[in-house]
Amino acid sequence: MNKKQSLPWDHPRFRSWIAVARACQMMQSVLARELAALDIKPPHLDILINLYRFEGISQQELARKLLVGRSNMSMALPQMEKRGLIERRGDEKDKRVLRLYLTKAGRIVTEQAMEVQTSLIERTLANEPLEQCMAMADTMERLVHRLQSGLLEEPAAEEAIEE
Repeated sequence: MNKKQSLPWDHPRFRSWIAVARACQMMQSVLARELAALDIKPPHLDILINLYRFEGISQQELARKLLVGRSNMSMALPQMEKRGLIERRGDEKDKRVLRLYLTKAGRIVTEQAMEVQTSLIERTLANEPLEQCMAMADTMERLVHRLQSGLLEEPAAEEAIEE
């Protein structure tokens, strides 16, 4: 490394970058620990919540929303289907498309998991002023948009999702 090359920790925004990364890792770790009693992991929760909100979403739409590729979906969905949490049904108009639905058991687990997540959010952010929480959300959404739209390629864009 030459002397003119800057070091990451010398950058004025390095502390912010590291803080975001650590917070994300810790949130995922704590959420995983708290969801363990329901025998689901954070990626499963993301899928369940999206199916709860958007019943009948296609696998491709779900992958796009979650910013994941075909391999992630092809691993998680069969596991969840085998556990009886979700079901895949062919689209009535286009048989090539698979639509995803929660089962009755899946709806129950999702509602329990959302209670766990909501409780964690409240315990974590209760002492932060709402205005700061909203400002943080705005900043993180801009960061995600920047990363998606140029600095990095979207994972879902790398792989064409076949249904």
